[in-house]
Amino acid sequence: MSEPVSALNKAGFDGIAHVQEIGLQGMITLRGNLAAKDLKAAASAVAGVAMPGVNEANCEGERGLCWMSPDELLVLCPYDVVQANTAQLQQALTGTHALAVNVSDARAVFRVSGPVAREVMAKLCPVDLSPAAFSPGMFRRTRMAQVPAAFWMVDEQTFQIVCFRSVAQYVFDLLSVAAQPGSAVNLF
Repeated sequence: MSEPVSALNKAGFDGIAHVQEIGLQGMITLRGNLAAKDLKAAASAVAGVAMPGVNEANCEGERGLCWMSPDELLVLCPYDVVQANTAQLQQALTGTHALAVNVSDARAVFRVSGPVAREVMAKLCPVDLSPAAFSPGMFRRTRMAQVPAAFWMVDEQTFQIVCFRSVAQYVFDLLSVAAQPGSAVNLF
């Protein structure tokens, strides 16, 4: 049996910020009524964190919950337990109008870190990333140049980005160009 591999095998780039494909990450799309007590309990039990607010991510290490839309969460977990966690969610939500699907192998995850990580992201996304408007724990679904992406700040100098696996090389190249040495514009 073949071993799973991430989209870019943990490719990295160092410039004004460090760009890294983080490797395999368990991800479950959970759709349903986010206000329902059963869904909140099931999602929090699997992720090990409390429900995030609107446009927020509540993450600790490889685990977390990201608000994707009024009826959708992205559940993060270690890759080796994603099948079991998907089954646990499906079991807990039996009889409820909800959907839990393992999307781990259809996505790629990147990290951009360093003192000017915010500037690298601002070059690519139509989002106000000033410190007053975007802080750790905030979450956005948007476009990164020509492709859809979602991201959040892990801390003041680190962004985590999720995109479709099919555009992973494009996103890595975008991030690498935006982080080229000498490309700082000192916006923030």
